[in-house]
Amino acid sequence: MTQLLRKYATLCAALALAATACSAPQGPATRPDDTFVIGLSSEFDNLSPVLGFSPDGGSLIFDGLMSRAPDLTIRPALAAGRPVVAEDGRTVTFTLREGLKFHDGRPLTSQDVEYTYEALLDPANNSTIRSDYSAIEDVAAPDARTVVFTLKHPYAPLVQRTTLGIVPKGTLERTRPVGSGPYRFVSWTPGDKIVLEANKEYWGGAPAISRLVLAFAPDDNVRATRIRAGDFDATVLPPKAATGLRGQPGMTVYDVPSADYRAVMFPMTRPVTGDRAVRKAFGLALDRQAMADTILAGAGVPAHGPISPDTGWHDPEVTGAATADPAAAGRLLDEAGWKPGEDGIREKDGKQARFTLMYPAGDSLRKELALAAASDAKKIGLLVEPAGLDWDAIEARLGEDAAVMGFGSPYDPDYVNYELFHSDFKGQGFLNPGRYDNPEVDRLLERGRASGEKAERERAYRDFQKIVRDDEVFSYMLFLKHVYVVRGEYEGIVPGVDAHEHATGGLFAGIHTWKPAA
Repeated sequence: MTQLLRKYATLCAALALAATACSAPQGPATRPDDTFVIGLSSEFDNLSPVLGFSPDGGSLIFDGLMSRAPDLTIRPALAAGRPVVAEDGRTVTFTLREGLKFHDGRPLTSQDVEYTYEALLDPANNSTIRSDYSAIEDVAAPDARTVVFTLKHPYAPLVQRTTLGIVPKGTLERTRPVGSGPYRFVSWTPGDKIVLEANKEYWGGAPAISRLVLAFAPDDNVRATRIRAGDFDATVLPPKAATGLRGQPGMTVYDVPSADYRAVMFPMTRPVTGDRAVRKAFGLALDRQAMADTILAGAGVPAHGPISPDTGWHDPEVTGAATADPAAAGRLLDEAGWKPGEDGIREKDGKQARFTLMYPAGDSLRKELALAAASDAKKIGLLVEPAGLDWDAIEARLGEDAAVMGFGSPYDPDYVNYELFHSDFKGQGFLNPGRYDNPEVDRLLERGRASGEKAERERAYRDFQKIVRDDEVFSYMLFLKHVYVVRGEYEGIVPGVDAHEHATGGLFAGIHTWKPAA
């Protein structure tokens, strides 16, 4: 989806036996013991970190200067230690580990790091994540192991941003990448799978799982069937789809907390959804607790804003009732001139209060949320028409119709929110899809990004949260728990806190440290 959002959030082997294992449900004994198959809900646009592939360190193919532990702390990866930050916050210096190599045997040096960031910042490459690194003025490689970032202004999230994967100098390979991570690329069959094999010379230690197959299966029910049949060794499922797998012999279900939310995105320039009163009333009509209890089977909590209450950046004043308040919603619509028509649907100036609510057709969770939201909205006289579409069709209509969207990050609040709400990104696909334009929000996001003072940043993001809540840019519904299902027993599985995009991030980001239980 987005950077944020198509963004996370990432195989059958060349052997005929392994290829068969990816194409039809069958037992795990039909493929080599060293092959581990992960069922993913979506396919990647490309495999280039420069162009936006897995910038938060979950690619398995690439390493960044730094990596992120399950508890979200930042730790050295290609860097030998934490960087040295100048007193004014504008110069950040990294020293690389000794003896680093890419998968093809080429040495990995500071010139490769310099090239990666310069290529990302080059407008000609049109990287979807370029704005995340706009604070960088220059990247220099004074010697083979030293990298110096010079910033336009202090930028607190820079060290977190250096989880970006490093590519060899002079290469922008989209589909056959060469990295330095725990797994090396073998093949990509579009629409089917990607194959990776263990990097036995990995600086962090050779993975115990020798071969990974990332099999693409967009339909939730298909993934549930294939993990049950033994075709997949692991997958991610909506909570209800995983219900029948809990307690099954040989299966472990992990409920992983996340900052991943589901919300209704409104096109701000349309006659109905452009009316703030309609948006606010819609939000008041949602029974979030019922959604959490039934649709998520308890694996999630009501949401009222873009920043998770589990993070230190959340403003506790940005909250609301977990259950619906149809009376308050009705009063708001009455005051705004939306009166019930003969069929019960509200009207104003001859126009009905109706709009389309899109969702990806293969996503059973978003479908259920769209249907529940439409039902709640009907009780207050709003006619919401759910429509299941593919992502290309949804993207083409983002400026016209509402959509059930998923975003969210547990990292710095600059992540996701800048591109999602700043007016510079209006209508750029899944970046600011509703074309929101508020100069004060722009100013706060810019201040939060540029300030080197944590207290000032906290004030900026608190004020930002209040404004987007009051404007009801999105109607937030739920923060999810990501539900992973793993077949077999492994040591080294450490759940953390997920962002929206999980793919081979999230629980799978540490798969190179998993070992079959003795």
